[in-house]
Amino acid sequence: MIWVLLTLLVCALLFGPTLWVRSVMSRHSADRPDFPGTGGELARHLLDSAELTDVIVEPSPAGDHYDPTDKAVRLTKANYEGRSLTAVAVAAHEVGHALQDRDEYKPLKARHRIVKAAAITDTVGSVILFGLSFAGTAAAGPRLLILGVVAVIVMGLIRVAANLITLPVELDASFKRALPILEEGAYIKPDDVPAARGILKAAAYTYVAASAMQLLNFFRLLRGIR
Repeated sequence: MIWVLLTLLVCALLFGPTLWVRSVMSRHSADRPDFPGTGGELARHLLDSAELTDVIVEPSPAGDHYDPTDKAVRLTKANYEGRSLTAVAVAAHEVGHALQDRDEYKPLKARHRIVKAAAITDTVGSVILFGLSFAGTAAAGPRLLILGVVAVIVMGLIRVAANLITLPVELDASFKRALPILEEGAYIKPDDVPAARGILKAAAYTYVAASAMQLLNFFRLLRGIR
């Protein structure tokens, strides 16, 4: 019985946030004829108002995000072309990241550096692990085995660190930047503020499921190493 409960708890932690985010987003995805523009148009307007004319806005199949390297706000087709409350709130959230970049917001810079480091360690670690698996653990020798263990731990720690620093960055983009912009600029009606707050919370917690998965995988690796 206890294993069933633990399995249900793990499933809730891994899939619950994702299902909740999808539910919130879809609940407010209907087009609003009273909105003067699409999510993409709002993002362009907000960026121009902030004198961030060098930041581009474009549709993307890879999900809603801000790319600090290419200086681009990228939105899904539904949010780029749609006039829904979800489209407007998500567009404002991603513009919030562009504002963080402009202001040299330290947690955003730290996340960007950690993500770059994670890409490097993933590549190096994968090569090491592939070499060990190809050579065979018996033929690898103790030093190479220790190197493989260290590679796994470093890969896991950097990925966990990247996910841990993501949540405060997302919360800042949603509630210290996007929501004040929407309210003070009267881009949404007062009646829409509670729903917009829920959408922005969902946008901020998009990475919670990924964080939970990374932590679970890391603890599994540590258990296997032990």
